[in-house]
Amino acid sequence: MNIDTLKQIALDAGEIVREGYRSHKEVSHKGVVDLVTEFDVKTENFLIGQLTEAFPGYTLVGEESHRGTYHYDKAIYIDPIDGTTNFVHGIPHLAISLGVWENGEPVLAVVYNPILEELFWAEKGKGAYCNGKQLAVSTQDKLQNALIATGFPYAKVNAGIEYRWVIDCMTNLLPHIQDIRRLGAAAVDLCYLAQGKVEAFYEIDLKPWDVAAGILIVQEAGGQVSNVDGERYNFDNKSIIASNGKVHRQLLEKLEKI
Repeated sequence: MNIDTLKQIALDAGEIVREGYRSHKEVSHKGVVDLVTEFDVKTENFLIGQLTEAFPGYTLVGEESHRGTYHYDKAIYIDPIDGTTNFVHGIPHLAISLGVWENGEPVLAVVYNPILEELFWAEKGKGAYCNGKQLAVSTQDKLQNALIATGFPYAKVNAGIEYRWVIDCMTNLLPHIQDIRRLGAAAVDLCYLAQGKVEAFYEIDLKPWDVAAGILIVQEAGGQVSNVDGERYNFDNKSIIASNGKVHRQLLEKLEKI
């Protein structure tokens, strides 16, 4: 198990993503607004081939190919292009996300944006980095001065419980924070939190491949991750809340319970 191997696999996969970003894409729909392109599939197939060889004994849980449970003793959670909608529209906030977990804990993480050439990584107990520079979360401790990242679930098209939660949380939060950013890629949001660009991140209905790498990067940069009840986050939770740790409790007080 080697972080340098994981980084190189992500860098190599980035060539496929860059090619796709600059070219015509065949777009199809997994849901009403949930997009997939041939480059998502091509990138995932490449990653699975490389990871199978480099990390034998790990279950590979890929966004485009996996069906079934998310819980394994040893697994790698793969998002070939987190931010496919951005990818399709030519917006450069997107990433390849690879999170290695063992016994319910993240141990290695790589998030790579091949368009902006940002390579984030972390190894449990050894810190988090971007392009070689060690990361540290923001020191801001006042929610009123905090910039918060979020995202909107695909289930919003049904205007159900997830939609209401998003709207109610924004209504509660906006008067009490600096502002909200919605960049369209949870893996990137978590890395920017680790980098100190935003103070916190919250979202509903994410999948393990969206957050498996970002969680470790946040934690290794000194941040905190929980569900909306303030309890330890796990893949079965409907919500994820991440912060610099200093505004975590203040943020939870403004978010609706689910």
